[in-house]
Amino acid sequence: MRIVLLGTGNLATQLGLALLAKNAEVVQVYGRNLSGTATLANLMGCPWTTDKSQIIQDAELYILAVTEEAIPLILRDAPIRNHLLVHTSGSVQMDILAAFSDNFGVFYPLQTLSAHKTVDFSQVPICVEANNGKNLEKLSLLAHTISEQVFTVNSVQRRELHLAAVFVCNFVNHLYTIGEKLLQEQQLDFRLLKPLILETANKAMAFSPATVQTGPAIRGNQNILDLHLKMLEQHPKWQKIYELISLDIQHFHS
Repeated sequence: MRIVLLGTGNLATQLGLALLAKNAEVVQVYGRNLSGTATLANLMGCPWTTDKSQIIQDAELYILAVTEEAIPLILRDAPIRNHLLVHTSGSVQMDILAAFSDNFGVFYPLQTLSAHKTVDFSQVPICVEANNGKNLEKLSLLAHTISEQVFTVNSVQRRELHLAAVFVCNFVNHLYTIGEKLLQEQQLDFRLLKPLILETANKAMAFSPATVQTGPAIRGNQNILDLHLKMLEQHPKWQKIYELISLDIQHFHS
């Protein structure tokens, strides 16, 4: 399958490398930034362009790996015609692509990705959706070449999945950041928390998270809760986060 990558960010890079490792034929990279586009194309070993009018018109699949806001900007006046076009977003409806092609779908890898850290795509869930059965089959077959976990998920389900992912990934990582900053204020090393982080993650893998909740909130230890809130007086935003999450834990388990 001849593939054009539209985008040069973390997702485009990691997905492109995963496809390349399975001998997929990435025939072109398009991007708006000259340096980033050339760099990714060199990794792919293929031509590149920053000019939409020069996008190859005879590819079989066009993978749009860009931010939600950039989707209509990039597709406007792009000569993709009616070849299979997919986006990779967690929250954007599939039908946004209907104005640009009669063949469209979604190819959504559910993973946090960074350009500098290679991901084992064989363990990355890939959610696919398409506007007809033939296109869905094509996307499913491609997804199975790089991942052992392929799911057919509609747009409503995918949006809920993305919302849940923000809670368990982005929000949790921000809480790690707060924890690190609190330790730094006392000249303590973040490595002290890493075994706790790992054990918490391992328990979430083995059990329903609700069944292994620990801490002062679920125990109803108000003295500790009040102490922690007082300790956070110099960080009112973090104090509010602590209070809101503690209250939600108590309400959830009441």
